[in-house]
Amino acid sequence: MYDLNDAQPQMAPLGELIPDGTFARVKMTIRPGGVNGSTPVDAGLLKASQSSDAKMLDCEFTVVAGPLARRKFWQNFTVAGGKLDEKGQSKGWNISKSTFRAMVDSALGLDPKDESPAAKQKRVIQGLKQLDGIEFAARVMVEPAASAQYKDQNKLANVVLPGETQYAATMRGESVQPDPVNAKPRKAAEAAPQSPAWASASSTAPAPGTVPWANAAAASQGAQAVGPAWLNG
Repeated sequence: MYDLNDAQPQMAPLGELIPDGTFARVKMTIRPGGVNGSTPVDAGLLKASQSSDAKMLDCEFTVVAGPLARRKFWQNFTVAGGKLDEKGQSKGWNISKSTFRAMVDSALGLDPKDESPAAKQKRVIQGLKQLDGIEFAARVMVEPAASAQYKDQNKLANVVLPGETQYAATMRGESVQPDPVNAKPRKAAEAAPQSPAWASASSTAPAPGTVPWANAAAASQGAQAVGPAWLNG
């Protein structure tokens, strides 16, 4: 006998997009691609581009709270290779690094303008692997396909940070009025070969294998902790 009364509602049809501009608390899961990163903890973590020398972090995002819970979308983040800026650094990595910092600030309730030693320490990681499982407030967009042969996709529009109007309610899993992005169809980009441009290791970095923000005090909105669930378990 099977009692199906406690089963979760069925998931949305495969391929149905999250509405443009949706605010949601999401969990990021890294899907290893077999390519080594530049730190020991990132062995086999990255994915190689099929069209350039770029190396990427292949990420799956799952909505963890609210009416769209369990809906997913996927996105790659360049962490090495690709086009160079005027300083000879990876444009893709600089963009990804800013996004990863915002994820940590959102997950821990850190003021993005907080440059105190304690806040800076929480933003130091031993490898990208330590971002696996992080939960944060996100604004999700619909990215139009470049041509008719492809389908539109959900992407991370931006990370929602403490102090922003939608942050607290999003982290509590409440419904928040969407703010559509209305993105134009993306253009195919040509990637130029380059060598990785990783940030140099900090002399104040914590011991290898530890998550530096694991002991941070979780911020709260009422009785609801806004710190990532994987730190509180």
